[in-house]
Amino acid sequence: MRSLISKPIADAKAPLKGSPSLPGDKSISHRALIIGASTVGKTVVHGLLEGDDVLHTAEALRALGAEISRNDEEVSWHVNGVGVGGLGEASRVLDMGNSGTAARLLMGVVASHPFVTFFTGDASLCRRPMGRVGEPLERMGARVAARTGVRMPLAVIGTTEPLPITYRVPVPSAQVKSAILLAGLNAPGTTTVIEQQATRDHTERMLRAFGANIEVGERDDGSRAIQLTGQPELRPQVVKVPADISSAAFPLVAALLVPGSDVVLKGVGVNTLRAGLLASLSEMGAAFRVDPLREEAGEPTADIVVVNANKLKAVHVPAARAPSMIDEYPILAVAAAVAHGVSRFDGLGELRVKESDRLAAIAAGLVANGVKVEIQGESLIVHGCAGPVPGGGSVATHMDHRIAMAFLVLGLAAKAPIAVDDGRMIDTSFPGFVDLMNGLGAAISQIEAS
Repeated sequence: MRSLISKPIADAKAPLKGSPSLPGDKSISHRALIIGASTVGKTVVHGLLEGDDVLHTAEALRALGAEISRNDEEVSWHVNGVGVGGLGEASRVLDMGNSGTAARLLMGVVASHPFVTFFTGDASLCRRPMGRVGEPLERMGARVAARTGVRMPLAVIGTTEPLPITYRVPVPSAQVKSAILLAGLNAPGTTTVIEQQATRDHTERMLRAFGANIEVGERDDGSRAIQLTGQPELRPQVVKVPADISSAAFPLVAALLVPGSDVVLKGVGVNTLRAGLLASLSEMGAAFRVDPLREEAGEPTADIVVVNANKLKAVHVPAARAPSMIDEYPILAVAAAVAHGVSRFDGLGELRVKESDRLAAIAAGLVANGVKVEIQGESLIVHGCAGPVPGGGSVATHMDHRIAMAFLVLGLAAKAPIAVDDGRMIDTSFPGFVDLMNGLGAAISQIEAS
């Protein structure tokens, strides 16, 4: 018997025009559900990303006792929270699918509850390390029982007496920081997280918006300290989730690569700790502007307008910028592939433990399509083709949605079509991606493969 696989193929077609409706920010969507479940009362969330990753978070919270429902008439989500520390033991294993964010944040939440929670995920998630979260949670009194390498499936044995801790995060990770802060919600006293490099601060912003006492300050050594006073009474909110800059990155770069394009991306979250891609594209000479709007859910938003596609030049992205654009390196590498000159991206070690080994997957995909690439330690070097890449290759996605979308965009700036081996996982973060891109004028088709 042959299994059928959806195999998108991107081919060049110009120009791209329109103002697409983008999915809500995935990071903020996870946090709106989780923090809403920690209030007493009803939180209403508009613009929630209805991708597989976020839906796994919603289902897990239901299993833990929160009431979460979709209001089809309003196109909103309602979260009836149980208060800080009020979740109950799930009667089944929590399946996190492909979502590392859901897994790590919920591990933090249940660590300070007096029961056992079992977690699992798909093949990709079960390869990813969870020890970086488990270690601080065990300092707070919980225990993590896992297989070799602290990988899923695993169990979090929550503590009856959670302890506030001061913890210096060894590597930049918003997920580790957030797990500690969410565990600290149910601990007495002050929980402090110290990070040498600032990472995305969606958790801090949203906790503050929901009424938590949280302070952020710079220390004498240049590090950043986040202090949370535990056991607050969080207040339900109405949350409007901005468009996800990590999703907007794909039509943005596509429009920058295809001559004659005229694309406006509305209401995108432009938190400075997530906007490294915009800085890097600007340094490459990309012609776009950012029109500021207002704050949504404590987050700055803006319209991003592509002025015109023009010749991009190579860029050197320093390691210090990596935390602000860690999910955008696949699509930035695509831009570098058509640029003039040799681009270098430093500090990419974290890409080794994402949905796939993204560093290797990016390099392999580019090589398969005629682009010269080098990996030197934690650095990626891309030799730009000064125009359309040769293309014609097939890219192994390794179940990674961002690899799939990035190389479908590259196919729009290639001399020959580019195929990816599987596009099914794209729905984890960007449901309707192919339809959206084709609606702008792209030519991404589906074929069946054995």
